[in-house]
Amino acid sequence: MTPGARLQAAIELLDAIDGAAAPADRVVAAYFRNRRYIGGKDRREIVDRVYAALRRRAALDWWIARVAPDEPLPDRSRARMIAALAVLEGWSVDRIAGGFDGGRYRPPVLERPERNLAKALAGQSLEHPEQPLWVSYEFPEWMEGALRVAFGARMEEELAALLAEAPLDLRVNTLRATREAAMRALAAEGVEAVPTPLSPWGLRVAGRPPLATLQSFRHGAYEVQDEGSQLVALLVDARPGMKVIDFCAGAGGKSLAMAAAMENRGHIVACDVLEGRMERARVRLQRAGVHNVERRALSGERDPWVKRHARRYDRVLIDAPCSGVGTWRRNPDARWKLSPGAVEELVALQRRILDSACRLVAPGGRLVYATCSLLAAENEAQVEWFTAAHPEFAVVPIREVWAATVAARGGGACPVGGPCILLTPARNATDGFFVAVLERRAEEGRE
Repeated sequence: MTPGARLQAAIELLDAIDGAAAPADRVVAAYFRNRRYIGGKDRREIVDRVYAALRRRAALDWWIARVAPDEPLPDRSRARMIAALAVLEGWSVDRIAGGFDGGRYRPPVLERPERNLAKALAGQSLEHPEQPLWVSYEFPEWMEGALRVAFGARMEEELAALLAEAPLDLRVNTLRATREAAMRALAAEGVEAVPTPLSPWGLRVAGRPPLATLQSFRHGAYEVQDEGSQLVALLVDARPGMKVIDFCAGAGGKSLAMAAAMENRGHIVACDVLEGRMERARVRLQRAGVHNVERRALSGERDPWVKRHARRYDRVLIDAPCSGVGTWRRNPDARWKLSPGAVEELVALQRRILDSACRLVAPGGRLVYATCSLLAAENEAQVEWFTAAHPEFAVVPIREVWAATVAARGGGACPVGGPCILLTPARNATDGFFVAVLERRAEEGRE
């Protein structure tokens, strides 16, 4: 592709992401799936440019409003790309105009307001002392209060970490390989990987290699999974022979991890309300050699199936729908898809899910509540609400669970004290995850 064609593709992707309900990574995957003629090197440059603009969207919009408040700029994606080229990549006006030359597959020629924008932004740096905190750290202005509650004095440190690019982590599939064997297989295919510090299953990969083309990936030796997500699955403490529910399974990443922990013995039911996600899980299960997972689509959190299977399961994992604040490194567009009332709606949904799914837990069994949020309303406050509403459940101290699961398998030391765990990018170099382990009293009887 020509440089101009790559630029046009980046503008098209920005526009598609801005108008889509789906996260950016899915929009990007669909875009390239329909354009298989785009080579790997071109794809990488396009994606890097798009994600750079997504990560600094608030700052780019702030600069556009500052230098061109009265300019008619109807195409927001083009304006953001012009701003990104000027303040993120340092392009001159002439170079920007040269990229927008109207040639085949290249962006149409700059209109006068767009050229004025490029001229005004040339030579500017991204940061400016007059930018408010929400612009400097890229979060919706209305969320500042909740983020201060979540982080306190660490707020700016944590928000800065959420601006960085997430590392590429793999979970070694212990049904197919050891961590050492997976590292050797990756090295033989030219991929450098090192063990993650906390998860005994994890590898952190240098760069962005085309994993899907590697023989070791096709043979199911590993899966792409953030170290924090691996730790969530480990803390479920799913053991061989157990009956386990992954209540909000999505595409099955944690079901796969738990199946490996169970050595393919026992039974896992992976549930979700979206059948498309369950289909993606099927492909992954087959590649990993997992055969103890049953996929089940539910009509909702109160599906009658739940009541029929009450008190039958040793472990129930609820990886609850949430605001996703902890994944902002990986999904920078998610920051701007939250509305002021969204967190309150998610809190209500989480409570409905907890209230229903807890019925599945057998006496003496455990309910594991997890989110990829960093907000107290979705995490600690939910645990407080749940234990008050369901006194038959008690929190198991996280250090106790960690010792029996992560540490027992050779992982790192538990990084926190207290009853629950909150992993963050700044403290732990993982995506943000909250986990609470709640155990049902070992007594008989039915609700």
